Order: sequence, then C-alpha cells, then structure tokens
Amino acid sequence: MTDQNTTSRPTVRLTPKAEARAIRHGFPWVYANELVTDRRTRSLTPGSIARLEDASRTGLGVVAVNPQSKIICRMLDRDPEAVIDQDWFASRLKRALAHRDRLYDAPVYRLVHAEADGLPGVVIDRFGDVAVVQPNAAWADTLIEPLSAALKDITGVATIIMNGSGRARALEGLEDRTEVLLGTAPDAPIPVPMNGAIYMADVMGGQKTGLFFDQRPNHATAASLSRGARVLDVFSHVGGFGLAALAGGATSALAVDGSEPALALASQGAAEMGKTSQFETRKGDAFDVLAALAEEGQSFDVVVCDPPAFAPFKNALDAGLRAYERVARLAAPLVADGGYLVLCSCSHAADLTKFRNASSRGIGRAGRRGQIIHTGFAGPDHPLMPHLAESGYLKAVFYRL
Repeated sequence: MTDQNTTSRPTVRLTPKAEARAIRHGFPWVYANELVTDRRTRSLTPGSIARLEDASRTGLGVVAVNPQSKIICRMLDRDPEAVIDQDWFASRLKRALAHRDRLYDAPVYRLVHAEADGLPGVVIDRFGDVAVVQPNAAWADTLIEPLSAALKDITGVATIIMNGSGRARALEGLEDRTEVLLGTAPDAPIPVPMNGAIYMADVMGGQKTGLFFDQRPNHATAASLSRGARVLDVFSHVGGFGLAALAGGATSALAVDGSEPALALASQGAAEMGKTSQFETRKGDAFDVLAALAEEGQSFDVVVCDPPAFAPFKNALDAGLRAYERVARLAAPLVADGGYLVLCSCSHAADLTKFRNASSRGIGRAGRRGQIIHTGFAGPDHPLMPHLAESGYLKAVFYRL
C-alpha cells in the first residue's frame, strides 16, 4: 500500500484553542484534544495519511492519523503536498545511513530512531546484512511494504524482519506480529562485535530487536573502569556490561538476569570471546539476587544495574522512582571501597534529575557515600529530537563509592 494522491487526501484540522506554534516550531505530535474530531475524522482508518491545517485552514504539513491513539497525528512532512511513497522513505533512510556511516566502521547500529530520524514510531536496528524493523505506529504498519523496499535499496541488506511486538504497538491498537519481509530468517543468533566484546543477537525471538545498541558508549565507559576488576552485571540481558568489562580487562564477570535464554546468549558470547572461564551467570529476580549476594558476603569492584523501564509513563513515576531507589540501596553494599556503581534508567517519565536523586538516596540509605564521576546517555546512533524529551530516554550515572 502507498500514500494516496494528494488531491484526494483527507484534511484534519487543529481546534481553535490548539497551539499551532509548537507544530510550526518542530513538535512532531498532535494530541487527540487538539484536533477537531468530527465523525469524518473519527472514521479515518488508523494509519491514514492526511493534510493537517490550523484553525484558519493554513496547511501545516502531512500527518499520519490514528483516531484510536492519544497521539492522534504524527507529523511526517512539513510540505502539505509531499507524497509518502517509496522514494520518500528512501530519502529519509539515505540521510539516516549517511550519519551512521560516519560513526561506525561496521554496519551494526540503530539505523532509524523514530521521530529523531524523521520516521515517527519507526525503529530499525541493523546487524550487518540483517535489518529488524519495529513499526510502532499504525501508519508505518500500513506502509511497511514501501518502507521495506526502500530499506533494501538503500542499505543492500539481504534480510528484513518485522518485529511487531511491544507496549507501543498496543497503544496504537496494533496486534503483535513478527514476520520475515525479505530473505530468510537467520537459523542461529547473530554475533555482533562492539567495544571488543561479542554479543549474540536473537533477532527472531529475543527482546526488542535482539540487542540494545543504545548502551554502547556506556559499556565502553564501564569497561574502562573494569581493568583487573571483579564485575557484577545485574539485569544483564545478553551480557551487555559484563562482556564489555571482560573485553576491557576484568578478571571476572557475573551476569544476573531473570531470563534463561538471555543468559544462555550471554554465555555464548563469552565463549565466542574465549572468556568462558571468567564469566558466570545467575538466573533469578534481580532484587532477590542482590539481597542474596549481600548475605553471602560477596563484593565487587564494579557493579552495574541496567533494569527495564520502571517508570514508562507519568502515572508510574512515583512507583518507578521507589524501584530505582531500591536497586541502588541493594546494590551499593556489594561495591568494594573505592569501587564503582553504575545505575541506569530507560524510563521516559523519570528525567535525569529525578532518577539521579532516587539513586543517590538509595546509596545513602545503604550507608554508603560516593561521588558522581560520569553521566552517560544513548549513543549518537540514537539521536535526540530537541522538541521531544521522550527521545532522550536513557540515563547512566556512574558513582565511585
């Protein structure tokens, strides 16, 4: 399916009270209470492409409309006459690829980071000849064919996988769906080299796209602190911080996660690196394992906690901050004197100040004191859209205790 001819494209209009200035200045979304939602607008198929006008009927651009979502419109193009077709996707992908080609020698990175790369709700991670697309907005789900065709032409990848799962799709009223759009699904996890480590990405059955590229610079910073160190990697997934630490010269790394398949991939990565004897895993609830390690009298030179989003929405903020404080309180006693504690958050709703305060409070309640030596964010293949705070979700605070 492709975009309609511009002459037959429906029009949607901001309410007289809506502030068009934000859209004109670059904000990419229109919320449901800012749009005139008459019967015609409400009847539009989720993912429809429309012309957006202000209350005085001045064209503001081309938007994707989903009447079922609180984000009822997503800005696609500031030109009201733009056609959203394969060529349009190709121009966006060329621009995104040019940036990544400057950053990395190997084609392993996040190629498209949603709104910040001009493709709202779309995430594309690249693993060499394999690309995994997450169409987390209805318009991208509808236009997946021209998107994938442009992706093949611009990157030359041999395999394209659509990973249609996750909370964001549910908010758009989309069903979970994972399928191969081009080529053949890999019959084994893909080895991905980063920061001297080797990670195993399960692009068909793993979490998200199979690997988290966003922590790459924070892995490197932690690795630089890990020479000769005993390292604990909690919420490790496929061994993100632990394997990077071993590549940086750590004497040992213990990975803790609740997922047996993720830990198996972590062990496989350690084996690929020739580090099996220095790498251990422990399956269990992270909070329980942290408490158990303290009871066992364990101590580490570097402890990293990289939990899932405890505060993905504003209404979960208070509970999420309490969870981050608890992580810090349980992890701090495990850090040897003069050692390092790295605490991470990928919660949209918890900004850096709130997260840092909760973490510092937890450290204090554990009877420890420390200094912040570094604050890290997502890598440059995860650009931040200045108008959209949600695109800068990742924080990593490095303490020396």
